[in-house]
Amino acid sequence: MTGTVGLIDLQIMWNRLIAVVEEQAQSLQRTAFSTIVRESGDLAAGVFDAQGRMLARAVTGTPGHINSMALAVGHVLDRYPADVMKPGDVFVHNDPWMGTGHTNDISLTTPCFRDGRLIGIVACNCHVFDIGGAVPFMDTTDVFMEGLYIPILKIVDQGVVNETLFEMIRANTREPVETVGDVYSLVSCNDVGCERLLEMMDEFAIDELDQLADYIIDTSREAVLAEIRKLPRGTWHHSMLVDAASEPIRLAAALTVSDSGIHVDFTGSAEMVKYNVNVPLCYTHAYTSFGLGCIVSHGIPNNAGSLEPLTISAPPGCIVNALKPAAVFARATIGMMMPDLVFGCLRQAVPDRVPAENTSVLWRINARGPRTSPAKIDQTYAVNVLTNGGMGALPGRDGLSATGYPSGVRGGPIEIFEGMSTVIVWRKELRPDSGGAGATRGGLGQVIEVENSIDQPFMYQARLGRQTFPARGYAGGHDGALGRVGLRSNPDIPPLPRYDIVPGDRLIVMTPGGGGLGDPAQRLRSLVEADLAEGRISPEAARDIYRFDPSA
Repeated sequence: MTGTVGLIDLQIMWNRLIAVVEEQAQSLQRTAFSTIVRESGDLAAGVFDAQGRMLARAVTGTPGHINSMALAVGHVLDRYPADVMKPGDVFVHNDPWMGTGHTNDISLTTPCFRDGRLIGIVACNCHVFDIGGAVPFMDTTDVFMEGLYIPILKIVDQGVVNETLFEMIRANTREPVETVGDVYSLVSCNDVGCERLLEMMDEFAIDELDQLADYIIDTSREAVLAEIRKLPRGTWHHSMLVDAASEPIRLAAALTVSDSGIHVDFTGSAEMVKYNVNVPLCYTHAYTSFGLGCIVSHGIPNNAGSLEPLTISAPPGCIVNALKPAAVFARATIGMMMPDLVFGCLRQAVPDRVPAENTSVLWRINARGPRTSPAKIDQTYAVNVLTNGGMGALPGRDGLSATGYPSGVRGGPIEIFEGMSTVIVWRKELRPDSGGAGATRGGLGQVIEVENSIDQPFMYQARLGRQTFPARGYAGGHDGALGRVGLRSNPDIPPLPRYDIVPGDRLIVMTPGGGGLGDPAQRLRSLVEADLAEGRISPEAARDIYRFDPSA
């Protein structure tokens, strides 16, 4: 097609691009080996123009992967400019500062050619369960302890697989079949994306994406700016304490709304720590822009244009702008707090649009142990299942229970977790009274009880949050319940990054609840009755907190 494409055709092609990347993401999820990808959707997929601007991203995926991927393709183009890329090339890396924030996430970038000319780029990433490194993984104190570190390299060169690089990856993981299988799934995922992109161009008879790219980016940018201009002008400050290490970590933000966009400055946040909760700036940007988007620009497609007016800054060396070689494996523990941090600023500007605080951090059950009894070192398993706490209450609506906000990852099926290990999950249910009371209630956490089925111990490890500082309620709403980890033999053990569960004992995980919003006494009687009937709150809470009298 020559000449100018009409607006209707441009809009149809934009929608088709979103369908293209969603098929790309689904192909990765359906072929991945890692359960966190296959069952929970911990991945991202997107299509970019030849300049490296993200045009569309899949609905399937997480903000930490998606919004950092938006920056990652630019790093690949810096290393391998467009004029040196060839048909059949595929580039790989897991650099935390150029990808999604830690080495367990592998990113692939594939240039797409049409008649020998580069017309666009597709990219994807996902979490691989094991990339080597220390065990327990919470013990790492620098990035070099966190597994194989892959710089931006060519893993497929003009259609020829780099077997040396694959052997290097295979030799540096405890799960070689799964990890290498995931890399091949990533390669295939981009192949699908590129094929569907070219098919779309054939269908609409276009030879390049330049006009479509400009339309998508310009339209999205202006749509976001139009929403920002509806906000009051000014600068608002907020801070919070996070229990992610031996000492509380302070996070601070100053959010400024101007005609040109929203800027968030993290000056005042704590310095980097020796623990692996440090956050590369790309991951900070990913969850900050997501949090802003939830309030300011929800409904506007996510791409380079819609992200452009949302900017951040942070002092080098602070915990949200960690510098190499900081340990960053558990960067999500701090990084996923960014939406709550910016919500605290926006609550002062537009209080009727902002929820109470969320659980935010993921509570995952990572289990390692022998497959047999007595133990054999060459017959071990390493599995995880994601669990979630509650969302904060929203204006006019209760927070969702056991929901992975802001990550969006789904809790994995217990049957898969059990089938790949020797553990038995005896209980997995909502945790009554864990959601902060309010006119709208915070979402509930969960109670999960796990025991080994063989006469051997197993190890549980995690870097958890919300065990000291709860998700705060607002406008009279109560805080959500703190998260707890205990044993049946010792329910009150202190928070630790690792627990060894001996045969016959049980691990008990109680995930936190979201904060409440508004005075609990103002909650509708019908909602209190329903919560009580469904076991979401206890009779004591109904009487003492909600002032509910069944006989009234």
